[in-house]
Amino acid sequence: MLLIFIAAAVVVLDQITKYLVVSKMDLGESIPLIRNFLAVTYVRNPGAAFGMLPHRTLFLIIVTLLVAGFIIYLYQAVPAGYTALRVGLALQVGGALGNLIDRVRNVSVVDFIDVKFFPPVFNVADIAVVIGVLIFIIAFWRIAPLSRSRPW
Repeated sequence: MLLIFIAAAVVVLDQITKYLVVSKMDLGESIPLIRNFLAVTYVRNPGAAFGMLPHRTLFLIIVTLLVAGFIIYLYQAVPAGYTALRVGLALQVGGALGNLIDRVRNVSVVDFIDVKFFPPVFNVADIAVVIGVLIFIIAFWRIAPLSRSRPW
């Protein structure tokens, strides 16, 4: 249930923010929020992270489906008491699905969060994936020493 709630919340927030950008801005338009630091810049990414594998839409859709399926499988394998691991995985699935919707619908992903000192422009789904991976790694790292000390 946690997986569905978190993933759905990420997808809804991601799609709403992308809709607002697409409906209110022209492609390439940039609106500064904090001068020389943060802007809303409407771009489209036909590839994966950092623009890698541009115009490989079918490949990226298949990879996303496989990865999302694996994450859902892994989520089910994580015991219920490991909430941080599950939250991290749920964020990753939500982010993957948010960008998958764009790829299926538009062949490219809408990006709009432009941090001026960080070259790629990104979106809510990307943030969810990164935070999800970080939470998962930190949680896994914290429980790993416990599992090694247990005599099986």
